[in-house]
Amino acid sequence: VVMAEIILFYFLAAVTVATAVGVVMNENPLLCALYLVLSMLGVAGLFFLLQAPFVGAVQIMVYAGAVMVLFVLVLM
Repeated sequence: VVMAEIILFYFLAAVTVATAVGVVMNENPLLCALYLVLSMLGVAGLFFLLQAPFVGAVQIMVYAGAVMVLFVLVLM
């Protein structure tokens, strides 16, 4: 069980860092918003891994949901 958690942590950390770099390095606003959502989902996964399900759920609903709503309503 512990080894699976370590592998999951490194996977989520890699996804979060890679998508955060994608947000900064990409010029297309649509792809930046999608990378930002993936980054927020990675952070939420890390919160779930830390046994903080409420904070993880809030991360998904508020940040990931709000980013997509903001993108759809403002940028499109």
